[in-house]
Amino acid sequence: MPKAAAPNIGMIWLLCDMSLVTIMTVMVKLGGADYPAVQMVFIRSLVGLVSVLPLAWRHRHALRQTRQWGRHAFRVFCNTAALNANFAALTALPLALANAIGFMRPLVVLALATFMLGERSGPWRWIGAAIGFFGVLIMVAPGEIAWSGGIIAALAAVLFGSLATVQTRALKAENTTVLMVFYTVGLTLFTAIPAGLAWQPVAPSSWPLLLGIGVIAQVGQYCYLRAYQSTPANVLAPLGYLSIVLASLAGFLAFGEIPAWTTLVGILVILFALALTARLDRRYPARETPGNGSDI
Repeated sequence: MPKAAAPNIGMIWLLCDMSLVTIMTVMVKLGGADYPAVQMVFIRSLVGLVSVLPLAWRHRHALRQTRQWGRHAFRVFCNTAALNANFAALTALPLALANAIGFMRPLVVLALATFMLGERSGPWRWIGAAIGFFGVLIMVAPGEIAWSGGIIAALAAVLFGSLATVQTRALKAENTTVLMVFYTVGLTLFTAIPAGLAWQPVAPSSWPLLLGIGVIAQVGQYCYLRAYQSTPANVLAPLGYLSIVLASLAGFLAFGEIPAWTTLVGILVILFALALTARLDRRYPARETPGNGSDI
């Protein structure tokens, strides 16, 4: 496969992940009124655990051969914190606001990938990320939103989710199944006790929704891993802003949310940032530093 095709493949995987996550977001919003966030995360992890156990047995030799236990543990911890915070934010905030705050993540990932992994980014990527971030600020209307536990949870999800993304990039040499096994088993262990303490009885009619969250999340996790294993984080980061379009559409279809004019303007700004970054990337391809972990 030509080297130039790698970024396109990573973008396709990331688009699949974002589409699945959008569907899951709607389902979490629907279930969050009746069940604690940590309980939904635990059920989601159990569904994933069932699916990865056969893979774990098949790839048991690769699991034993890994030497990056500490990085795996830190990645799973960050994922667990991000997922619980995100579920809590989706429950406490309007869907559009929770998702808009989450779209700060590409800028944070871009910065962390530069400082933690040494990935070099051309100035146009920083410019594109900054313009996209400005679009997010337009949508959330700074100064008009009262601080709350939901907003703090959304910001925590951004921070921990970005850290997890960078760790995934650092583990690009690992087998994808190994990453999924560590993630799913670790998520189950980290949430088991908190979920037990906060557990609410599940109505039979709610099980399809809760189990569906787990299935969709697991498939999305696979797409996410393939994206960040095949393509540098600083290339994929600006593409993450496209999620706002999917989220706005989902909010309208599922909850009848009519986007405000600020949301529409913000989306246009974000799309402009994506188009500008893509155009400049084609015209001035960035040169990677050998040995910096980003030469695909």
